[in-house]
Amino acid sequence: MRRPIVLVPACSCKIGSHQYHAVQDKYIDAVVKGAHCAPLIVPALGDALELETMLAACDGVMLTGSASNVHSSHYGEEVLDPALPQDPARDATTLPLIRAAVRRGIPILAICRGFQEMNVALGGSLHQAVQEVVGKMDHRENPELPLEEQYAPAHPVSLTPLGTMAQILGPDDIMVNSLHGQGVNQLAPGLAIEARAADGLVEAFSVAGAPGFALALQWHPEWRITENAVSMKLFGAFGKACRDFQAARGRPA
Repeated sequence: MRRPIVLVPACSCKIGSHQYHAVQDKYIDAVVKGAHCAPLIVPALGDALELETMLAACDGVMLTGSASNVHSSHYGEEVLDPALPQDPARDATTLPLIRAAVRRGIPILAICRGFQEMNVALGGSLHQAVQEVVGKMDHRENPELPLEEQYAPAHPVSLTPLGTMAQILGPDDIMVNSLHGQGVNQLAPGLAIEARAADGLVEAFSVAGAPGFALALQWHPEWRITENAVSMKLFGAFGKACRDFQAARGRPA
């Protein structure tokens, strides 16, 4: 049986003296082991990307986290801290990809930066420094700690009753990790809140009325996915949506 193909957009980054298109292994691992799909890494080529070719080849899209931030010009603001990394090539690739995929009903799962990209692509804005917003917690990780501690459960989130995420996971609060400095400020039109942190920050949303599965979350479910039952349920639901899309499009399985 042919696995559904999931596009995984890459970051554009410099490693040593050379420029790379790169995706962390944990995201690829989650597509394979959690969604049971076949990942296809998409280079950050911006306008040069053959968007229609990519969309015609895929059954789903997964947007990854990254150290870089969505450039604030995409939601009408100046950059608050120029020292923080940007990735304009990724922005130019993912923002139109998101809009096109949503229109076509292609299943989307967006994580961390991908969650922020999805909000911006659909018309929302971001807090550039959540920790500086009155009433909000500091959602950043401590980079001096080992990865196991950085990605450990950090705080609970409350799921929206009867929402898409609650239907996948059940109604109870869940514990999530927290490794982000930015977050949703103005939620894009047409998005439905699926989860919030205790300080009110949006932690997950879906695209209300979207023709396909379209879910975004701020935390990192890909971390050691096979050890986390909640993460496996989320990726399992995404994988099922990709298989359903594959079947509906009449692709050979």
